[in-house]
Amino acid sequence: MTAPQPQVFNLPDVGEGLTEAEIVKWRVRPGDSVAVNQIIVEIETAKAVVELPCPFAGSIQALHVPEGEIVPVGSPLVTILVTAKADEREPVLVGYGVKADHEARRRPRKADARQVASVTSATTTAVRTKPLVRKLAKELGVQLDSVTPTGIGGVITRADVLGSSQDGDLGNQAAVPRGGEERQPVRGVQRAMADAMVRSAFTAPHVTEWVEVDVSRTIELVTRLRANSAYEGIKVTPLTIVAAAVIHAVKQYPRINSTWIQSAQGADIVTHADVHLGIAADTPRGLLVPSVKAAGSMGLPELARNIHALIETARAGRSTPADLSGGTITITNVGVFGVDGGTPIINPGESAILAIGRILERPWVVSGAIVVRPIMQLSLSFDHRVIDGALGSRALVSMANFLADPAVEMLMDQATE
Repeated sequence: MTAPQPQVFNLPDVGEGLTEAEIVKWRVRPGDSVAVNQIIVEIETAKAVVELPCPFAGSIQALHVPEGEIVPVGSPLVTILVTAKADEREPVLVGYGVKADHEARRRPRKADARQVASVTSATTTAVRTKPLVRKLAKELGVQLDSVTPTGIGGVITRADVLGSSQDGDLGNQAAVPRGGEERQPVRGVQRAMADAMVRSAFTAPHVTEWVEVDVSRTIELVTRLRANSAYEGIKVTPLTIVAAAVIHAVKQYPRINSTWIQSAQGADIVTHADVHLGIAADTPRGLLVPSVKAAGSMGLPELARNIHALIETARAGRSTPADLSGGTITITNVGVFGVDGGTPIINPGESAILAIGRILERPWVVSGAIVVRPIMQLSLSFDHRVIDGALGSRALVSMANFLADPAVEMLMDQATE
C-alpha cells in the first residue's frame, strides 16, 4: 500500500478575478480525517462568504493560515496527507497564483493554540507607498513604518499619512484605542464597498434629481395582488412595483441601463440588452447589492419571487460572487429606515441608481382640492457622462408616472409588446 503523501491546498480564485480572501472559520483541525469535497474552511472575499471543499481525501497535517488573516490567491492554506484525490490537477482552481507585489496583510485575532501551531511566520516587508506620499510624510514628520496602511495590497495612502499627522505623530498611538474608543479593521465586504463608493464618487460625475409621487394606486395594486390567488405565497411589496417601474423606464430609455468603459484608446458607452436589477440590502455583514439577472424579461410574479429570494439570501450571508456582480442599474430603499430621500452613489459599472423614500401621508392637490394622500419621494442619481439632464429627467418622470398608476402602465406595456 502506498504511504499517504503530503499535498498542499492553495487558496483558489473562487470567481470574478478576486485576488485575496480572509480566513473566517476553519472547519477542521490537524489530525482530522477529511473526504473529497468535504467543506474544510470558510473564507470571505470582497463579495461573499464562500465555503471551500477539500479536493483530497486523507488527514489534516497542518493549517498554514489562522482565522482572521487576509492572504492572496495561491497562498498555502492547509497540508493534507492524501489517500485519494478528486482528480490529478493542481488544487488551485484557477491559477492566478501569488503576485510578486501582493503581500499578505496580517490581521491576527486571538486564536486557538492548536489551530495556529503550524502557521508559518510572516516575513517583514518594506513599507509600500508612492513617492509623493513618501514626500508628504517627510514634510509632515510622519514615520511611515508607524502608519497603518489602508490601501489595496497594504499600500500607505495620502489619507493614511494625513490621518497620522494630526496632533503630532499618531501612528503608534493609533494602534491602541484610547479610553472609550473601539478600533475595528475594515475588511471583506465593508472594505470592498468603501473602495467601490470612493471610486464611483470620484470617477463618475454624479447628478441627483428627485420627484414626489402619489402612490395611492400603487398601494391599491399591492393590496389586490396580495389577495389574488395567482400570487399566493409570493411576497408583493411597493418595492416590487418600483422594480417594475425601473424596468419600464429602461425599456423607454435604454441609455440609463449602460456602462461607461474607459480605455487607453478612449471611452465607450455599452448599453445592456437586458436589465440586471441590483437591490441594495442591509445585512449583518453590511451593505450588499445582489442583482436579479434578466429582470427585464420577467413577469411581475417571477420578479417579486426573485427580489424576495435575493434579499433573504443576502441577509442569510449566502450570496455568491455571481449574485453580487453584473448589475446594470440599482434600487436602494432608504424608506425602510424612516428616511424621505437621499443622494445615492452609483455602483461602479452602472450609470444610474434610484433611491425610494418612506411613504408618508401628506396634503396633496387632486382636481383642485386638498386631500391626504400617500406620497413617496424618488431620487435618481446618474452618471452625467452617460446620461444628460434631459434624459435623466425623462427617465425619472417615467418611473413616477408608472407608480402613479401602475395597472394602466402595465396594460399599456403589454399592448405594445
